[in-house]
Amino acid sequence: MADLPPPERIVVVGAGLAGLRGAEALRASGYRGQLTLVGDEPHRPYDRPPLSKHVLLGHLPADSSRLPSDLTDDVTWRLGVGARALDREARIVHLTDGDSLPYDRLLIATGTRARPWVHEDEARLANVFTIRTRDDSAALREVLAARPKRVVVIGAGFIGCEVAAVCRELDLKVSLVDPAATTLSRVLGTTVGGMIGEVHRKAGVEMRFGSEVEHLEHKDGRVTGVRLADGKHLKADVVVVALGAVRNIEWLDGSGLSADPGGLDCDEHGFVLDDQSRPDRAITAAGDVARFPHPLYGGRRVALEHWGHAVAQAEYAGRLLAGLEPAAPYAAVPNFWSTQGTMVVKSAGLTDGADAVAIVQGNPAERRFVAVYGRAGRCIAAVAVDSARWLPIYAEKVATAAPFPPTETATDRPLRDLEIQDPGFA
Repeated sequence: MADLPPPERIVVVGAGLAGLRGAEALRASGYRGQLTLVGDEPHRPYDRPPLSKHVLLGHLPADSSRLPSDLTDDVTWRLGVGARALDREARIVHLTDGDSLPYDRLLIATGTRARPWVHEDEARLANVFTIRTRDDSAALREVLAARPKRVVVIGAGFIGCEVAAVCRELDLKVSLVDPAATTLSRVLGTTVGGMIGEVHRKAGVEMRFGSEVEHLEHKDGRVTGVRLADGKHLKADVVVVALGAVRNIEWLDGSGLSADPGGLDCDEHGFVLDDQSRPDRAITAAGDVARFPHPLYGGRRVALEHWGHAVAQAEYAGRLLAGLEPAAPYAAVPNFWSTQGTMVVKSAGLTDGADAVAIVQGNPAERRFVAVYGRAGRCIAAVAVDSARWLPIYAEKVATAAPFPPTETATDRPLRDLEIQDPGFA
């Protein structure tokens, strides 16, 4: 970055996975100046995927998921304090405790928080939970270990399905409520989502699809059930709200950056954009909060909530802030995985906009298959259910935008002829 002097002070706002890996990339790239990490939680960076699975099952304590790191004592940690405002002209980050941090370069990795239940008074009821933080998971684990009679999970996305599967592994009665037609329909469509939902149904999860929760019922400050919009009632000793995430961008109000609930806009390299679409070459963003043009999808701006993406983009952003000019725009293929009971779902690419889907390996009836999604005759995503060994060949087809449907399959052939279907996106 020849237009800026070498940095002496770099601040990373966000002490999660992306913030940590970005800071490590700065040091690995040769930056030896002041480095400060700011995080609104009191804990050092930890891994979130185990929180909705291993921790809830009691296989791991919540405080055991701290991320390994090669950062040394020359890094300053400001934990338990958040960012309140950003003054780009003065290059200062104002903190919630009244302090302020000057910077020469800034990495924004503030991520997301769990979307709360829509009625604030009901969200505060005892035994109503969201899952995002270590403390969230520890509190819910304690309640599940007390063996409640019935759990209601609101939202049938990945987190909701993972929690429902955990409840069945613990032999707890659980209902999964969602206004959509199937599990995971917003991400995978109703065709593949319905196949995965059938696995949960057979495991004993009560499915309440096409149902919307109107409000939570309660007595003496504790949740007792949920009332559906059609007037039906479900008893509940525990309610888990799994309605997605909210990006942490409010502190950027007034900064002149282009940010809204969909994310903080960046250019193709990760430099943040101002409200005139001009890059600020002193600031990068990475992880869940960053919205960037992905070359694999025609430059469409995307914000990804994926573990692997947070690592890859943060490492890219760290090298960028350290002054290493990128050879090419950031273009890592999105990937994701979810463990739901004994079922493992892995994906490569983005299903958004798919106009067709094909089961190319395995057999959904046996709960082992790979689905490839197409758009305009090109492969744009692949999803493997208990078939991870087959995924790489199709991930490569996604990365190269190979023709859809794919004409070659992995070593094991499909158990039936290739069938092109409507993915079932609303």
